[in-house]
Amino acid sequence: MKIRTLSRTAALFAVPSFCAAAPVSITAVNGLPVARSSQTLEVKAADLAPLAAKDLNFIHIADSAGKEVLCQALDTDGDELRKFDSVIFQADFAPNETKIFTATVGAKQVYSKDQYKAFGRFVRERFDDFAWENDRIAHRTYGKALETWKGEPLTSSTIDIWSKRTPKMVVNDWYLADDYHADHGDGADFYSAGVSRGCGGSGLWAGDKLWVSKNFVKSRVLANGPIRVMFELEYEPYQVESSSVGEIKRVTLDAGQNFDHFQSIYKIATDKSSKLDLGIGLKKTAGEQVETNEAKGWLAKWEAMEKKDGNQGLAIIVAPKDFVKKTDDALNQLVVAKLGEGGSTSYWAGFCWDKYGSITTADAWKAHVDQFAQSLASPVKVTVTAGN
Repeated sequence: MKIRTLSRTAALFAVPSFCAAAPVSITAVNGLPVARSSQTLEVKAADLAPLAAKDLNFIHIADSAGKEVLCQALDTDGDELRKFDSVIFQADFAPNETKIFTATVGAKQVYSKDQYKAFGRFVRERFDDFAWENDRIAHRTYGKALETWKGEPLTSSTIDIWSKRTPKMVVNDWYLADDYHADHGDGADFYSAGVSRGCGGSGLWAGDKLWVSKNFVKSRVLANGPIRVMFELEYEPYQVESSSVGEIKRVTLDAGQNFDHFQSIYKIATDKSSKLDLGIGLKKTAGEQVETNEAKGWLAKWEAMEKKDGNQGLAIIVAPKDFVKKTDDALNQLVVAKLGEGGSTSYWAGFCWDKYGSITTADAWKAHVDQFAQSLASPVKVTVTAGN
């Protein structure tokens, strides 16, 4: 059999050749004279377009030493095409430090279980809970089925606390064992949020009163680790004085942080009520230490755990320009804040447990809250430069 060979010129045209796009350079500047850990840096799809990646799951980030950094592609609007809008990654910064990173195209990102530092899911088997966590804290909130459970019905849009003492993900394991009110070494559910606002639950403030929704009726997950968990909860319309109000709440929690970002859109059917503001609450407890800093937009408190298993700190942070007043009601310490355009809201709330080991005193918690508020006011500045 005669074997046909190609000439050198023909071979050059027969074998496809690839010209990799030049890397994209990312500069991140900490403009504060303080160290900042686990800072989430975000690069938009448009800035990564020169790399011509199939989608953003193929983007890789490396630091200035060439070491690959964990990154995550995000679809922030949950469109049906699952089109990714940005890529996030994290870095620690010394005071006033500048860092340089490089974005390139590589194999599709596939993560191991150990890389996950943020996770959340709808828990139908537990009367429609939604539970979420990162490597520091965990929460849950309650869905429709819990309202009519004959064993222990609860109607509440509170934000519950799960106290962890481990950086590993625990939500699935705790629900699987179904004994999460006892500490088996990783922490437990020691908190009883009930019908209070718990740790940062919200409502609308009108007529010198807090008006709150029932349990959420729908949920959808927009991002689920390894760095960020982000999801939305929908609430049926409820009465605020003479107005009917619906709500869609977006919750975002990043790895390495003690604070969730809460963003809501309130759909107000009428404008017959008195002036509407946002009310954000922390459950009242006996012996709590409460402090407010209106100039920096925060309310913080330190309290003994309900089951005498250590102490915890809780806090709310809003933009100082939106801070209306600190007040309270029978159940909650409250921050009243301005509603944004179109009924939008944005605030941060979170907690710490001293047995986690990173924040162990009331003074340390207050300092952490203050620094976090300062960081929100002066985020790490990111600039992107396409390669030549």
